[in-house]
Amino acid sequence: MRHHSIRTFLAALLLAGTAAGAQAASTSCPAHFLGGKAPDVEAKLSGKTKELCFSEFAVLHSGLTRTPLYSADHLTAARVAAAKQQHRADAAESFHEEDRLPPEDRARLADYVRSGYDRGHMSPNGDFDNAAAQGESFSMANMIPQNPDNNRNLWEGIEEATRTLAQKSGEVWVVTVPIFGGGQTRWLHDRVAIPAKIAKAVYVPSTGTASAYLVDNAPGMGWSSISIAQLKGLSGIDPFPALPDSVKQKAVQLPEPTIHGGKGPR
Repeated sequence: MRHHSIRTFLAALLLAGTAAGAQAASTSCPAHFLGGKAPDVEAKLSGKTKELCFSEFAVLHSGLTRTPLYSADHLTAARVAAAKQQHRADAAESFHEEDRLPPEDRARLADYVRSGYDRGHMSPNGDFDNAAAQGESFSMANMIPQNPDNNRNLWEGIEEATRTLAQKSGEVWVVTVPIFGGGQTRWLHDRVAIPAKIAKAVYVPSTGTASAYLVDNAPGMGWSSISIAQLKGLSGIDPFPALPDSVKQKAVQLPEPTIHGGKGPR
């Protein structure tokens, strides 16, 4: 039964860009989403999903991939300034399984051991302004298998650039989306799906513009800015259903990733 469900899910991922309808999502944590509206997810992707509300971010978790389908948070200049004063807890003690999920649906700490992949945050602990919220971000429900070079260099730079944008513009809304490879998806221990790409969608209220960073889940410094409409076509997820189509159709250039404290790509 599980393998049948996985095949069905992967087929849906392959068809995500052409599927006709999206599921308007209800939410228990509207404060984390632009306009109080959770991302729209193609109906075929919504099997075995569960919304998880944390104090400063939200996740839609899939019991099929055992990863988030997206994570979302609202970054303000004040939150970023306060977050910079926090100190990350020891990672080995902070990562934890998500006990709000059934054991068979959640990633285990052991899934990542000697896998060659990092436990990559979708909503990063550096976005959060207190120790409790930072601790919540180490839930395995907020993790994907991420290439170590990507996680520690380019993706870290994208996270930092997004926080800097929030400081400069006052606030940004962020939705991070792992994008899977359909029938070509690889797995950790036949349990946790490995995304082929990762996207971080950003809406800037002060300019009324939105775009998404898009990267391969692989070594290297290559990235691009794509429109919200393009992201929906790739992933089957509309991160900002509250936005008009005219904004979703237009890609704007996002800030260059801030690699290692502003040193730039190596």
